[in-house]
Amino acid sequence: MKIEHVAGENRGKILLYALSTCGWCKKTKDFLRKLDVEYSYIFVDQVEESEKDKVMDDIKKWNPRCSFPTLVINDEGCIVGYKEDEIKEALGL
Repeated sequence: MKIEHVAGENRGKILLYALSTCGWCKKTKDFLRKLDVEYSYIFVDQVEESEKDKVMDDIKKWNPRCSFPTLVINDEGCIVGYKEDEIKEALGL
């Protein structure tokens, strides 16, 4: 599966599950970039068909509804949706 990495300040392990066509996912990526934090992301709609079930199972661990964006921080918790204040708080900003 293709996981993209974006360079920035290390604030822990940040993984964004997103859809390439989702406006809220784009806003979340733009917001993380604006905060200049290091993160990785997966465009779930572009994952190979053979890997899709595994990716969806990973998302379900954090977000049983499998809605997007799903932002997993340090394998400890997640933020579902575009929530600037929650993202900043979770990253200690």
